[in-house]
Parts: sequence; C-alpha cells; structure tokens
Amino acid sequence: MKMSSLVAYEDSESEDEFLDQTKEGTSASVQTGSYEQNQEVVVCNNSDVPAKPRSFTHDHEGTVLECHGNISESTISSIQPRSQPQNFFDASRIAQHKHFRDTTAPPSLPATRGKMSPQHILPHVPQSFGDGMNSAKRQYTVPSCVRPYIPKRQKLATSVETVDPKYPADQVTGNKTRESQILSDVSAIVKPYLALKPDTAGIPRRLLMSLGGHQGPVNTVQWCPVPHLSHLLLSASMDKTFKVWDGAESRRCLRVYTCHSGAVRDACWTPCGRHLLTGSFDNKAVITDVETGEQIVKLDNQFKVMSVALHPNNPDVFLCGGYSSVVKAWDSRSSKMVKVYKAGIQQTLDILFLRGGMDFITSSDCVSRDSADRTLIAWDYQTTAKVSNQIYHERYTCPSLALHPVEESFVAQTNGNYMAVFSSQQPYRMNKRRRYEGHKVEGYAVQCEFSLDGSILASGSATGSAHFYDYHNARLLHTLQAHSQPCLCVSQHPVLPATVATCDWAGEIKVWH
Repeated sequence: MKMSSLVAYEDSESEDEFLDQTKEGTSASVQTGSYEQNQEVVVCNNSDVPAKPRSFTHDHEGTVLECHGNISESTISSIQPRSQPQNFFDASRIAQHKHFRDTTAPPSLPATRGKMSPQHILPHVPQSFGDGMNSAKRQYTVPSCVRPYIPKRQKLATSVETVDPKYPADQVTGNKTRESQILSDVSAIVKPYLALKPDTAGIPRRLLMSLGGHQGPVNTVQWCPVPHLSHLLLSASMDKTFKVWDGAESRRCLRVYTCHSGAVRDACWTPCGRHLLTGSFDNKAVITDVETGEQIVKLDNQFKVMSVALHPNNPDVFLCGGYSSVVKAWDSRSSKMVKVYKAGIQQTLDILFLRGGMDFITSSDCVSRDSADRTLIAWDYQTTAKVSNQIYHERYTCPSLALHPVEESFVAQTNGNYMAVFSSQQPYRMNKRRRYEGHKVEGYAVQCEFSLDGSILASGSATGSAHFYDYHNARLLHTLQAHSQPCLCVSQHPVLPATVATCDWAGEIKVWH
C-alpha cells in the first residue's frame, strides 16, 4: 500500500488534531503528488453519525488521499482499499520509478492487513515539506542491490581500445587505465640496473622473445633512451604503422599508432621519452604523444621522408630528408620550416647530427663516375652552408650513419659490404686502415649502432644475421643467426647488458640477451 505519498500540510500540528477535526465533520485534505482519482464512494455504518455517504479520494494504487464529509475514528479504521497493492518500496519498483531513483533509504512500514490505525494513514511527517513529490524524492535512495544506470555513450567511451587487433585481449594493453601507465611503470627487470654503473657491453647469444604483428618490413627498432623507461621498444614498419612494445617482460604491444597513410620509413624517441618523431612516404613528419596517441605536430614536407633527426641541443627542432634535393629543418613549436639545405642530389638516405649540433652529415645516393663527391656532405646547421663534400671518395652509397658515443668519430654503412669510420671534426677524414667487414648490405637499408660505452659496433645483414665488431680493432666478435630474412636493424639496450633488439624484412622483431 502506497503510504509514502501522504503528506500533511505544513500548518497541521499533530495527528490527534487531524482526528478531532474529522470527528467534527471537518474535511481534511492531504497534499499529494500528481496521481488523483475522485470517483470512489464509501458508506459508513456507524450509528453515531448521520448515514450520509462519505466520498474518499484514492490514488492509482487505492490509497485514501482525501475524505469528504463527517467521519469517525472507527470509520477510518474500517476503511479497506479497493485491492491489496504491492509494497511500493520493493527494490525493483524503486529502480523503475522515475521519482525515486536518487532518493534516500525508505522508512519501514508496519505489516498490517486488517484495520488501519491513524498512524498508518500518516506514518511519517518530515520537518520541511516543499512540494509533495520533491520531498519524497529527498527522502528515499536506491537500495544497494539495484545496479546504477550507465549511459550507452559512457560505456562506449570506457571500452575504446587502441591496440593491434591481431593480439588477444590478454596479451595487449588497450584500456585507458593501462595506456596512462605506459610511461609510469618501471620494469622489474630494468629496475635493479638503474642504480648500477653501466658495465662493459656484452654479446647477446640467446633469444629472449619474439614479437610478431607487423604486416610489412620493419625498418627500424629503437629502445627508449630514458633509463627507467628503457624497457619500451619502438618499431616502425612499411605497413603504415609504428608501435611501442614491452621488450623486457610482458612482450606485449602496448600501443599501435596509425597516423600515417604511407610506409613509416624512420622513427625515433624524443629525449624526454614522452613523444615519438616519425617520417613517412605520405610526405608527413609527425610528432606523436606516446600515451594518448595524439598527433601533436603534423608537417607536410612535399616529398617522401626517408630520414628524420632531432637536434641534440634543441629537441624542438628536427631535420627531414628524403626523395628531394633539399633537407628541411622544422620547429615543432611554431610548425614552421626554419631552414632549407640545398644540394644537387636526388635523395637523402640518412641524417646524423655531430656532437654539439653545430654540424650534421647527410648521405645521398648521388655517386659520380670517378668519385663520390656528394655521397657524404657536411653542413653548417646555422648558416645552411656546405662545410665539406669531399669526405668519402669510394663509389658506394651509405644507407645509414652512426655517431660514436665517446670518441670524436662516426661510421657509415656502405653498399660495399663494409662500414667505414670517419673523424667527426673537420676535415672529416676517413680512417683507411680500419674497416668492419663480414656482413652483407646488397641494396638494403641496413643500419648500424654503437653500444652505450662505444666498445662494440653492431650491424644487421642482408643474410638475416646480426654482426658484432670490436670498435677499436675492427675484429668480428660474434655473428648471431637472428632471422631468415634480411636483418635491417640491431638496437643495443641502454641499460641492460648484452641485450639487443633486431628486426627483419618479414616484419618480425626479436629480443636477444
């Protein structure tokens, strides 16, 4: 029986006064909500009062709302509803009723099925009333057993995933909570080495994990340079995507980025580890937020981008080179091109900033008949002038460059199936007595890289193997049979000793230690 909707007027002082008024024939009206029906008539058989029909007002559940005419207390106790209603405070009905969704806990009603006392008619009168239904709305709440309603739009927003669809749900990190932890979690494997001084680099010999998921050749892999985030591994592929992996423990793909419409040719971390710089065959260079995947900067170079390089002293400035005779310098803060470096070449294969950022080296595919006077070009960053174009005189193109982390030197990977070493100070002379041979390049963009201490030089090979050389004497230390397809890149871990990542032309990534 719906008793909660009976509320007395504010000027009613007590229930006894109300009963006295009904005995004397006073009509007591009760403030209710919006549900009223005035067609019910009840005849009293009490001999103390005249036999006159009394009319009562009921709501849609049969509860007496108003009484018109003289009525005695015994008459009130004999009033029966038209039908026995279901308890209005049932949990399921509260959840369905629009007026009682956000209300407080309901008072308990006495279980009476016979006579109704005056206290049952007016079970509880609040201190302040306001309007009828609003007062009840403040009184009752949804029980704990009722599930709250969640809008469909909110459900969709919390279930959005930005992961590789090839991986099952237990191998990826797709929800927003996990995404926000990409840059906050520290790998348990890397953490013990953070407080230690880096040891002498070692040679990896055993496979730790294999990461599959790219649908095209993986051009480059690179560990995050921030020590406590160095378990993160970046990969860029010809399948138009680049990804971030957990390359230390879970071997999961943490994030997939699809902001390019062409093959991603080059990619690198920013020094802070929070952003990624990528260059693509869609002519775009993009800076992407690692956690959110938001494109912070997207610039059109008007040529296919083959290589990107961040300025070592000013990470807001970066260079782009590719299928063009020019190299462009961009400022990511203003999204404007700040410098242009022009040369009589067809394309730029790689860009390398020298220590201090005052000069940089570009490699190109322009080889003359008798000498390669424009294969390697040294540029002055500030003036955009050529410092030297007589660096490398052999007729081989150089698909990649690497700077020594300690000494004033750099190496160039050549299509002559060897790596040559040069001085990083003018006049950038080549050391003709030291060559790193034993691997194959054969037209692939095979990359090379130094270990953190500079003692080991690693290179991929067109045969699928990874080669490790002693930098000081050019001796081949170890050959790792890594892949069945050409191995394009070997990236050495900045913290973990004897740990490298390799990638191949088939789209496979492997981690060795």
